[in-house]
Amino acid sequence: MVTFHPASTGPMRYVPSFERKVGGAELNVAIGCSRLGLKTGWISRLGNDEFGRYIYNFVRGEGIDVSQLEMVDGYPTSLNFKEIMEDGNGRTFYYRSNSPTTALTIESLNEDYIKNARVLHITGVFPAVDQAKNIELIKHAIVLAKQNGVLVSFDPNIRLKLWSKEEARTALREFLPYVDIFLTGVEEAELLLGVSDPKEIIEKSKEFGISYIAIKQGEQGSIGYHEGQYLEAPPVKAKKVVDTVGAGDGFDSGFIYGVLNNWPLEKTLHFANTIGSLVVSVRGDNEGLPYLDDVLVHLGEKEFIER
Repeated sequence: MVTFHPASTGPMRYVPSFERKVGGAELNVAIGCSRLGLKTGWISRLGNDEFGRYIYNFVRGEGIDVSQLEMVDGYPTSLNFKEIMEDGNGRTFYYRSNSPTTALTIESLNEDYIKNARVLHITGVFPAVDQAKNIELIKHAIVLAKQNGVLVSFDPNIRLKLWSKEEARTALREFLPYVDIFLTGVEEAELLLGVSDPKEIIEKSKEFGISYIAIKQGEQGSIGYHEGQYLEAPPVKAKKVVDTVGAGDGFDSGFIYGVLNNWPLEKTLHFANTIGSLVVSVRGDNEGLPYLDDVLVHLGEKEFIER
């Protein structure tokens, strides 16, 4: 989507001007992975309009493969407007009726593209946009991934402005048996699994055969599980919190990076927490997503030379 960020904080009704940017949960993860050095592709549709061209050029400039991205007529590129309060929290207002993503069909999916990937990352946003069609499309993609040894990474990213709790629970639970990497917040896990205690979340997730489980807790750090190891990872303190949007997407990209590099769970969680702490210090959906060198400097593994 094109996202409009307010020029000042406070209730949106009082904000006179906005800055145009690019955002979206899945796209943010793709950008985060690309900046870390992973070869990344984005499967989507954009409106064949000025906003769509703006996003297309932006994504291509991030080094993301756009061979599976098409511009379609008759569907306006989706928008959202941000409201950011003084403490960094805020709300999002969506304008996604007749979304270009509804032009993406099972028949238009390039099966070889999915087969040749190492990870297929999905969220709960795309299914919510068009439940009648997109739920089946995602199920088709993840079954295809599993049949070909491709890991499935899943962040529920539940947007209750797009569908109800009951609709989200019913649809997203169908994906869980196919998931290898479960990246969730406590509230989302409670909605899907009916429990809020981290250890109970992990036990419920294991019942679906999920291998990697990461519970994002924001300023409290994160909790992870893999192959019998349960680990609580302390938070990485941010220099300053100015915008919490995108922090979870940054965590996702860091966790996926660690999994693909076969890192120990402790290192993977710390790396992902570090990225989350860097994201919240920059305003915007993906502007704060760091490059690998930035993370290594923050971890003290690479020297920072100012001039």
